[in-house]
Amino acid sequence: MNDAVPVERIPVSVITGFLGSGKTTLLKHLLPQPAMADTAVIINEFGEVGLDHLLVEAAKDDTVLLSSGCLCCTIRGDLVDTMRRLFFRRRAGEIPAFTRVVIETTGLADPAPVLHTLMRDPLVSECYRLDGVIATVDAVNGMDQLDRQMESVKQAAVADRLLLTKSDLADPARIAALEQRLHALNPAAPVFMVKNGEIDAAELLNAGLYNPETKSLDVRRWLKAEAYDIHDHGHGGHHEHHHGHDDRDQDPHDVNRHDARIAAFAIDWDRPLDWAVFIDWIEMLIAGHGENLLRIKGILNVAGEAAPIAVHGVQHLFHPPVMLPAWPDQDRHSRLVFITRDIPRETLLASFRSFFAAAKTA
Repeated sequence: MNDAVPVERIPVSVITGFLGSGKTTLLKHLLPQPAMADTAVIINEFGEVGLDHLLVEAAKDDTVLLSSGCLCCTIRGDLVDTMRRLFFRRRAGEIPAFTRVVIETTGLADPAPVLHTLMRDPLVSECYRLDGVIATVDAVNGMDQLDRQMESVKQAAVADRLLLTKSDLADPARIAALEQRLHALNPAAPVFMVKNGEIDAAELLNAGLYNPETKSLDVRRWLKAEAYDIHDHGHGGHHEHHHGHDDRDQDPHDVNRHDARIAAFAIDWDRPLDWAVFIDWIEMLIAGHGENLLRIKGILNVAGEAAPIAVHGVQHLFHPPVMLPAWPDQDRHSRLVFITRDIPRETLLASFRSFFAAAKTA
């Protein structure tokens, strides 16, 4: 267990989104901004982004330096190799000492493997930390893509920031419906309207647990449990917060929508948890439902610990838990936020109850 977030690790932002949703246009507008200086951008091909007007010099065949102070690198081999090579070249002084990384995924990519790279590879996870996931959604074609493409749904479901691109080309009613749909799919992610890729980079960065502005761990900003705003007061010492989908929530004409399979909800538990029991419960979930645990975040009141513990997982992989320095306020409840696929809320909550109801501290 980490005693604190090693803030010297380099924050990584992942830009994902379906084909034609504006990821490249977004990058073109982000790269010249001062907030992006000292950033290393990992892309698939230089030609796709169009860097001519920003190019200063070629540092190597897979790396270019930009006039803004950014460093652009193409993926050579796999992402792990690219990130390792970037870090070692930075340490050796062969390239500028970048302080942030932005990764652009392909349009058909499930973002989970990129997140797994940051969690699974020992060197990468030691040198880098996930800051946030930015998902672009085409305001004109987004509804159809969400209906037809599960990849598009997963990209939106795991995002920390949602960007409605081409918002100047879609009618207001269509935009409002898409925004409502995205909010139901991912209640905690703010939605930004974007025209021609133009947005302040500061709106997209620093979405992680560590807040560089306050130089502290900001669990409330990171967790946003209050976004799951439907409260069903349960029994057994917890409240269930739900803002998602099951078959009963769906319009009968939309039963084939891919996001009908997605649920977003939170668990609030008002008594200290036994850490060993929690680990057993999580391992049980991973064994039975790992691929469908799209994202889990939480702050836990663990028995015997004076300060809370933050946990974060993507499918079957979890970041090392982080011991926070203190509680953010007087509230000592444990809170877990879930975005799941094909896992009914009732199934997960029933397993939670069965594991903790009999525990000594429950």
